[in-house]
Amino acid sequence: MLKELCRLNAASGREEAVREYLIAHLPPDVSYKVDALGNLIVEKKGKSSAKNKVMLLSHMDEVALIVTYITEEGFLKFAPVGGIDPRVLFGKAVSVGSKGVTGLIGGKAIHQCSKAEKDAVPEVEDLYIDIGAQSKEQAEALVALGDNAYFCGEPTEFGDGFLTAKALDDRVGNALMLQMLREELSFDMTFCFTVQEEIGTRGAAAAALTVSPDYAIVIECTTAADLPEVEGHKQVCKLGGGAVVGFMDRGTVYDRALYDLAFRLAKEHEIPCQTKTLIAGGNDAAAVHKAAGGVRTLAVSVPCRYIHSPACTAKQADIDSTAKLIRVLAETLCNA
Repeated sequence: MLKELCRLNAASGREEAVREYLIAHLPPDVSYKVDALGNLIVEKKGKSSAKNKVMLLSHMDEVALIVTYITEEGFLKFAPVGGIDPRVLFGKAVSVGSKGVTGLIGGKAIHQCSKAEKDAVPEVEDLYIDIGAQSKEQAEALVALGDNAYFCGEPTEFGDGFLTAKALDDRVGNALMLQMLREELSFDMTFCFTVQEEIGTRGAAAAALTVSPDYAIVIECTTAADLPEVEGHKQVCKLGGGAVVGFMDRGTVYDRALYDLAFRLAKEHEIPCQTKTLIAGGNDAAAVHKAAGGVRTLAVSVPCRYIHSPACTAKQADIDSTAKLIRVLAETLCNA
């Protein structure tokens, strides 16, 4: 399911393909609705009624590009949708628009650059998408302003249990929640597959207001920088270290009691677990914890190298650890 989800294209505000996939794979014993923004909210009955309403969230959208202008020569100018490091763009293949037109991201050739330009990362505004058109008219027959462009690439397993794919952030969360929905649960739970996280956690704000939960668990991918020449706390977290539970990021100071509970449960159930050692990033928790009069919120994430790129990389063992931890944590909070 994870590989199938990663193959789908779903920029912020264009999450239809992922939402339709999820609906098609829901078990028959759930009820669901799609709200005005496009959030998919699923209710699943457990063996017992829950004392507390617990909501699990993961976002359906991925970082992408959007076409903003077509030059007279048929090249496409674009802007990022979500936070994309310009360094990952040059020379990458993309799929553009509903027709899936193949494009290549290019810019000024290195031998034409000044010394200052050679030493600098190209700005997004200096790049373009080449779709092989030879005029504006040819390009307009294939794409339109406002079309999205997505990274190309097939999900690939490699090394010691590693997986690389575009959009692991946050199709891994979608897959883990879908798997929980297909299993028997001990208690009633609510699952929200949200929209527009990458451009400001917008869908989560609406979903949390609708559901008004007592507790929320955000399931995410988070940046891992366990790379050569990156030392100590700047590594953030490590692949192979297990599920990641942070105490703070740029959008949320997490509920300390829930943070402590997660690590206590991880220890009791022998689930590998780690924290983030850098205050960085953010996720749907930023909107959820402030909604509906306040919601006690925690994020549980899969560590991911090269996030927001065509080659997001995670480890299966960490995905498994995250699945186990969110399950035990959710059931504990339902009956707290």
